Amino acid sequence: MFFEVSISRRRRFRPAGAAALALGLAAVTGCSSDSGAGDDTVKVGLVASLSGTYKPVGTDLRAGFELYLDTHGNKLGGREVELIVADEGDGPPTAVPAATKLVKKDKVDALTGLVGGGSVNAVLPLVNQAKIPFLGSNGRPVIKDLEYVWTTSFLSDEPGKAIAPYVKEKVDGPVYAIGPDYQGGYDELRGFTDEFKRVGGELANPDGKTTWTPFPKTTNFMPYFAEIAKTDAKAVYCFYAGKAAIDFAKQYAQSDIADLPLYTAFVTEGSVLQAQGDAAKDIYSVLNYAADLDNAANRKFAADWTAKHDTQPTTYAMASYDAAAVLDKAIADAAKNGDVTPQTINKAIADLGQIDSPRGAWEFGDKAHSPVQAWYLRQVRPDGNQLANVMVQDLATLGG
Repeated sequence: MFFEVSISRRRRFRPAGAAALALGLAAVTGCSSDSGAGDDTVKVGLVASLSGTYKPVGTDLRAGFELYLDTHGNKLGGREVELIVADEGDGPPTAVPAATKLVKKDKVDALTGLVGGGSVNAVLPLVNQAKIPFLGSNGRPVIKDLEYVWTTSFLSDEPGKAIAPYVKEKVDGPVYAIGPDYQGGYDELRGFTDEFKRVGGELANPDGKTTWTPFPKTTNFMPYFAEIAKTDAKAVYCFYAGKAAIDFAKQYAQSDIADLPLYTAFVTEGSVLQAQGDAAKDIYSVLNYAADLDNAANRKFAADWTAKHDTQPTTYAMASYDAAAVLDKAIADAAKNGDVTPQTINKAIADLGQIDSPRGAWEFGDKAHSPVQAWYLRQVRPDGNQLANVMVQDLATLGG
């Protein structure tokens, strides 16, 4: 079920393994309500990719959460915060031990972050057994047991679902779909291909199915581009992030298919855009945030971000900033009603209602515990003397 949300749209601002999981679960002997929240300090654990392919994404997740703390006196809900950061690496083999330490040894009151969908799936049994709220701040797969699971970003199939009707309308002919062969890639591309076919679109892939590139070892995309050139593709749709996005965009611009319109999720988002340079010009992307959205929350967020960083704020930073904002409100509400524990924080999150966010107002849907929010089409264009992801138009409102 979809809901409509009032969102400001004008622009002004320019600024694993199973063994590791088993060990992790065995180590959890109780919930983190023993963390010492009674001493008016709240412990928050943040797990993000601070090394590996998705280091640029993980770095922004950490920076977004830290920005909220920096601009709110290092307090959430009026309580001092101890933020403990751990490295997710490239997926479950490192994410599970990192999260296990935060829950078992550090006894955090809430967990946030996680870049990869595979990491989310691997860590969830730990979260459920410990009974602590998890606020994911990047793409998340569909999950059945949502009692302690929330996301301030999106479900991983939503970007592709949001842009598919637009691509069908604008492209006169079949579209080639390509992405990385791991959980996040499967979810992202499924969202596009399922919706694209539903609205009457045709894939240019010879077998009618997405082409998968081995993750994380694929750094040379030229052979894939050569195969695309042999088809009747009139455009390409893909999902890549981090270092893979840099490689993909640079090589695409030098390939035999450079003249084909490129529609993406995340390929030009964040610091990778600087590394891509002119190769990124004109690339279209779909996201739930653009740095030039004109609303009061975004003007403050963007100004605070650019005061500390030499890049535009990203959806990664924004979602993590919002995770802190959610915890801020939830901890304050829990304190009004009694003790602050992981369980009372989780209950307060469920009752929050609308969140005033840089992306525009949103709220958690009851069915998926993910934001009901607008999605935007952006294009890489010159903005002053720099390239930027400039918002072009609204695409859809999804969530539930």
